[in-house]
Amino acid sequence: MLLHIPDILTPDQVAHVRARLDAAPWADGRVTAGYQSSKAKDNAQLPEDSAEARELGALVLEALARNSTFFSAALPRRIYPPLFNRYAGGQSFGFHVDNAVRYDRSRGGMDPIRTDLSATLFLSAPEDYDGGELIIEDTYGTQQIKLPAGHLVLYPGTSLHRVTPVTRGARIASFFWIQSLLREDAQRRLMFDLDVSIRTLTRDVPEHPSLVQLTGVYHNLLRRWSET
Repeated sequence: MLLHIPDILTPDQVAHVRARLDAAPWADGRVTAGYQSSKAKDNAQLPEDSAEARELGALVLEALARNSTFFSAALPRRIYPPLFNRYAGGQSFGFHVDNAVRYDRSRGGMDPIRTDLSATLFLSAPEDYDGGELIIEDTYGTQQIKLPAGHLVLYPGTSLHRVTPVTRGARIASFFWIQSLLREDAQRRLMFDLDVSIRTLTRDVPEHPSLVQLTGVYHNLLRRWSET
């Protein structure tokens, strides 16, 4: 499932994040790439142990926690601390698949996180740069993603994807991975569709007698499939 989730961050939050990033130090983005990915990756990245990365990552996580669509679609068990990257001057990232497991060092250890889902949160307005499209090879064909600042795209971590060269301006984004309660994308898609249907029915026909039954089906499926 590939999903565009609007307004993760407000315009004021985007402005705050951009101001902090514009003044922050950047490093070679290949530091978080695997062996194969590092050959295709050319961008700058905010060091993940920097004060700015920790502060802004916490802001992104707080925004995600308030977004019901993100939680419904991802059913997150763990979220890798958000990272930040920048593409400019022709930089790009060739086709690659994200590492299956990332190791979160933020808690002083080496906690493994299975990357069921990948997420990109756009922090630059589309009109501020040329190129920089996120190209995702989806089961329904090739998807070209370039979203407004503050909007997020969520897609399976198994997807082949790339970022096209940025030929004008700078493309700045946050990116991270999610280990879901549900390992399989097909299960997540079914649960998301069911949740959306329940919420629509609750809004339109709040006294409908099937609501309790449908909610029970949702939770019983989640109980059957979830890994905690």
